Amino acid sequence: MSIKEARSKGIAGEEMSGETLYLKAELCTEVTVDDVFLKDVAKVYCADPHVTAKVKAIKIHRFREKEQTRQVFSILKLIEMIQQACPNVSVENVGEMDVLVKRVNVNKNEGFIVILKIIFVAGISFFGTAFTIMAFHNDIGINKVFGKVYELVMGQAAANYTILELAYSIGLALGIIVFFNHIGGRRITKDPTPIEVEMRIYEKDVNNALIETADREGKTIDVS
Repeated sequence: MSIKEARSKGIAGEEMSGETLYLKAELCTEVTVDDVFLKDVAKVYCADPHVTAKVKAIKIHRFREKEQTRQVFSILKLIEMIQQACPNVSVENVGEMDVLVKRVNVNKNEGFIVILKIIFVAGISFFGTAFTIMAFHNDIGINKVFGKVYELVMGQAAANYTILELAYSIGLALGIIVFFNHIGGRRITKDPTPIEVEMRIYEKDVNNALIETADREGKTIDVS
């Protein structure tokens, strides 16, 4: 019987030796259901689609009540599960060495609360930034600097606010917009904003810290 005929009759692809499966695990994955399958935490590729489908369907964990909502898996444990299901398949890991899985609860009734949180954070960010800018300008005495520059250029002291203050205010606003790469909900360029970059770095550092903590406490799900 040829390989093509065997596949058409449903013979499992793992029974054919020489297959290589590529596993690319993500550092952190969030799930909204109790059952966690391998397809939820990693991308899988194999030339044999039957092997790919079977590996994706492997259940690696089930979150239970009163259990921690975070679990860390060693990639070796995932490879062990794969080879138990497909003994003759060679696994090549091209992703992370450890996987953090978070069980999150999605409550559709929390929309109003989320909006309030967004408004609160936006208000704190706006007024905090405004206070910081004003405190900095007051500390360096920028009004005196503008007054001195105006007097040197015009030959007389400024009686009130001048074009310098206006131009500086407009330039400061434009600089902030360009720096954060946003005008309302639109991007100026396709590049990630500085806040997005810092948030990705922060998320990665937090995930690595959680993985290292679980490993030190012996809570990582690993091979025996």
